[in-house]
Amino acid sequence: MRSRSRPAVATPARPVGGLLATIAPLTLDGRPAPADNARMEAILIAPARRGDSARLAAMSRRLVEAGLEPCWTIERIERHRLSEDSVVLTAHVAGSIGGFAIMQYGDDAAHLNLLAVEPALQRRGVGRQLVSWLEDTARVAGTFSIRLELRSSNRTARAFYTALGYRQSGWVRGYYQGVEDALRFERDLAIRTTADSG
Repeated sequence: MRSRSRPAVATPARPVGGLLATIAPLTLDGRPAPADNARMEAILIAPARRGDSARLAAMSRRLVEAGLEPCWTIERIERHRLSEDSVVLTAHVAGSIGGFAIMQYGDDAAHLNLLAVEPALQRRGVGRQLVSWLEDTARVAGTFSIRLELRSSNRTARAFYTALGYRQSGWVRGYYQGVEDALRFERDLAIRTTADSG
């Protein structure tokens, strides 16, 4: 059965060309910087462009696939970027890619294949902005379930998705090349949570 085509790049809640948001700087221990030192930085959320795939593959190797044989190659990411059933989304901060996500749309559910944010930008809303954009586009496409897997040892990712309203729905032994188990998470977008208003 053919998958549902991805929604248009711009949704009613998002301007053409991407979403502009701001993030506040943090101190070294992760707390918000004092107001007098705070300089807001713009985040531009937009679909990946031709030429971004090499950078995204390198980020995946470093931030997601550490200790595994890389499977998110430039070619694989480029196939998703060009597919009508997928979206490859980037978050630009200070003119550079600070994070990205890849999601594939199916008839009944969307699958979040990959999400990575540079360590210096983690806990600053970049990942949340990426997921929010993807959830909005899934709703517009009439897809109200998003599923994903994450490494069982990744407690930070587990806390991140739980805070966004995702719930663990399964456990897959040896999912990551037999090296590590995966936790399956899922969210029903028809159910509004406190994360939707934050």
